[in-house]
Amino acid sequence: MDGFVKQDYLRPMRRPAVIAHRGASGYEYENSPAAFRRAVELGADGVELDIHATRDGAIVVHHDADVPGAGPIAQLTGEEARRVRLPNGETLPLLSEVLDLLPDRDVWVEVKSLPPIHDPLLLEVLDRGSCPERYAVHSFDHGIVRRLGEARPNLRRGILLSACPDDPVSAMRAVGATALWQEWQQVDAELVRRVHDAGGILIAWTVNAAGDVVRLARMGVDGLCGNYPDRMRMALAARVEEGSGT
Repeated sequence: MDGFVKQDYLRPMRRPAVIAHRGASGYEYENSPAAFRRAVELGADGVELDIHATRDGAIVVHHDADVPGAGPIAQLTGEEARRVRLPNGETLPLLSEVLDLLPDRDVWVEVKSLPPIHDPLLLEVLDRGSCPERYAVHSFDHGIVRRLGEARPNLRRGILLSACPDDPVSAMRAVGATALWQEWQQVDAELVRRVHDAGGILIAWTVNAAGDVVRLARMGVDGLCGNYPDRMRMALAARVEEGSGT
């Protein structure tokens, strides 16, 4: 379809990709090095994480714009951010450090905030990672997605939606996105069909219950993002066994 790049960043598989939400955040503190290491141990196909930029352009991994005890990330320097301790005792990680932990996984970077002046710094971190072809960005701020795509046309990118618009494909095309991240309660077979017919992929978030994992897989979603990658894998494996009659 016009305006879409052919999707190839979900490796062909018989099931949806299992994406660890903020790492294996059901077991370890979210967006921490421990959560990302655990996601790998539990067999996640990829991880989703959140980033912000400090005032001097360090790209740090954290969900909220503020860090308890330190204040807004956008007002900190990179050095100040690196002194922050997470509740599990680890330091606030840089995106570059997290990419080093995930050399053989898909990495889905949700850009929470990014002043345009720091766009090149995020792109530089992604370019220097061990496997740039397996990285993708997405955001609720579709302007960020558009900017990054204009600067790096081959960068894989998506949009996040909490409510289902009348025309999600147009929303994707407007910013050159090829992936739709949709809250799982808003996903139905018709939405999956529309995205697929346009050449895109659909990733449902945040999916934790086994029944929802199976239901969404039957609809044909391309990825499932949840806090318990091992449980998602078990639910999908049981579905395959059930379908094969074993």
